[in-house]
Amino acid sequence: MGLGNPEPHHSPTRHNVGFRIARAFASRHRFPDPEQRHLAEYAVGRVFGRDTAILLPLTFMNRSGEAVSDALAALPEVDPKLGMLVVFDDLDLPIGRIRLRARGSAGGQRGVQSIIDALGSEDFARLRFGIGRPPEGQSVGSHVLEPFDAAESEQIAIRIEQAVDAIDAVLEHGISVAMDRFNRPDPVAASG
Repeated sequence: MGLGNPEPHHSPTRHNVGFRIARAFASRHRFPDPEQRHLAEYAVGRVFGRDTAILLPLTFMNRSGEAVSDALAALPEVDPKLGMLVVFDDLDLPIGRIRLRARGSAGGQRGVQSIIDALGSEDFARLRFGIGRPPEGQSVGSHVLEPFDAAESEQIAIRIEQAVDAIDAVLEHGISVAMDRFNRPDPVAASG
């Protein structure tokens, strides 16, 4: 599941990097075009021999838990502790840095807090993708809702592919193995 905001003008923003990563993953694995289901863009494809769903909430970031609740109500076989990975932007990581966790708090990320509130649990895996802190004098709100600058954009494209590699590692080998491989200061080095 990728977190972001659904309106087209939000597409290139820092806050929508979760959507971008999820879409890159779906593209790599040739998922069909998504449908609007479960208050989200939703698609199912085959990855490493098993059905895998992509969910991009259309509820806006701060209400992402509503889409998760709706999807899980329709898919009772999915255990969020074992079968869900939430991908989102993180201010507290340098730009492009990847951090996988098996569980944990929201760390101030309101979309993740909405999911925790909806599930009543912090027990789900997550991939945090660094967007960096705003420069001196800029508010957090304007920082997350602006696009990456030209110099950052090239690096971000590489890092998004690295994040997709990390998702693949989680699905193929499990969260612990993926954490060992990708929770490094330079995620590009982890793919070598």
